[in-house]
Amino acid sequence: MWEIRTDAQPEKLYIVLDFLDGILEECGCPAGIKIKLEVAVEEIFVNIAHYAYTHGGGTARILAEFDDSGRVLTLIFEDTGIPYDPLAKPDPDITLSAEERQIGGLGIFMVKKSMDSMEYERRDDKNILTIKKKLA
Repeated sequence: MWEIRTDAQPEKLYIVLDFLDGILEECGCPAGIKIKLEVAVEEIFVNIAHYAYTHGGGTARILAEFDDSGRVLTLIFEDTGIPYDPLAKPDPDITLSAEERQIGGLGIFMVKKSMDSMEYERRDDKNILTIKKKLA
């Protein structure tokens, strides 16, 4: 299991992506899946940085676990910000033009579509978002 904790600030994204890249290299992740994971992690972390802490800064904790037998990477994002379930919002209607669609939700929609699973829970005053991706 790997773990990182950093300030939830957009300019700290590089720390999170460096953390992810080290894990993906160690796990032998294919390039195409690596790109999907990087996009997902960026979307989730930047959302935490922008929206979780409305009254000043906070931290984000990211845990990673790799099941070598199933080749599945699990990433868990935790923050103590305001309660927010990104999965509760309906998916955007991508059949509408950009002008007709409501603002927001497209990034999380892309994460849901590119990961094998995505779950949210609020526990111990924390937002906990878990994504899983098969690396083979």
